[in-house]
Amino acid sequence: MDPVRVGIIGCGVIGTRHLQAAMESPLLSVAAVADVRPEVARAAGERFGAQKVYADGAALLADDRVEAVVLAMPANIRTKLALQAFAAGKHVLTEKPVARSAAEVRQLIAAQGQLIGACCSSRMRCGPSAAVAAEVLAQGLLGELRMLFCRAMKAAGGPPTSPPPTWRVSKAENGGGILMNWGSYDLDYLLGLTGWKVRPQLALAQAWSVPPLLSTHVAPGSDAETHVAALVACADNVMLSYERGEFVAQASEESWRIAGAEGALRLQMPPGKGKQVLFDRVTRAQGTVTEVLWQGDEDWSLLHAGPINDFARAIREGRPPKTSLEHALIVQAISDAIYASAAMNRPASVDV
Repeated sequence: MDPVRVGIIGCGVIGTRHLQAAMESPLLSVAAVADVRPEVARAAGERFGAQKVYADGAALLADDRVEAVVLAMPANIRTKLALQAFAAGKHVLTEKPVARSAAEVRQLIAAQGQLIGACCSSRMRCGPSAAVAAEVLAQGLLGELRMLFCRAMKAAGGPPTSPPPTWRVSKAENGGGILMNWGSYDLDYLLGLTGWKVRPQLALAQAWSVPPLLSTHVAPGSDAETHVAALVACADNVMLSYERGEFVAQASEESWRIAGAEGALRLQMPPGKGKQVLFDRVTRAQGTVTEVLWQGDEDWSLLHAGPINDFARAIREGRPPKTSLEHALIVQAISDAIYASAAMNRPASVDV
């Protein structure tokens, strides 16, 4: 298959990850890079062998050699660029969160036509552990689905040694805080493993900002949540229980589970050494027994390379990516409903 000629717009930390993956992949060639900081764009172009370097995204989008683009910048900039990219006939892979609202995602879906639109929230499903879990679910080994569960809390550390980024806890720049930053991964992971068959309907949620005692952990003027909890009722008697927090006054802990009437999967979403996929299943003779389905190591380089390589295959094979814009809309609609419920202090509908 001919390598996809890709342009990377945004050459910061995450853009560099995409460039590294593209340079190392036989599926891609780095046709161009762009960044509003000329020195950053030049350095990235030299390091990763880009054929062309641009000072802004619009100029890169006018390059006929570029077939597809990766948008690696804050969410408040990405939607406009993605719409321009689709209008220029480019396939689009956008970083997560896909946008700041479901309304913006619907704009992207309306604009993409026959082009491929994908979101990097699929990143945590790009390793072998996720493939094993997805196969168990596809085979129906859990029986009738009952619960999707995530609780991921990160204890507060000491004061930051460098200024916190302004976008991280900003409604205007990122659409929100921890729910947009990590919830896009959590929700994509759980829903994607089930084959996107779970249909969310109603959310009841609460959200909290960083406590005054830890105000130095976020940038001045931060206005979004650092802790969120929600119950999401789904069709067919399925429930989603979700809690995610950072800078919290409790010990760190992480757990992801998918449970059915006849079995459950216990999962570790982020990369790490000695990861396991555990299968708890019920038997007539013994009751519940546990089996280790998979154990091994996964690292960030594997997961960072996953979305852009899947994107390239989707373009050449004419198939949907792991997380299409339609899938990303489900994740964003849940997030919108969680924010609405927290603001109203009552349940909110998930408008997919």
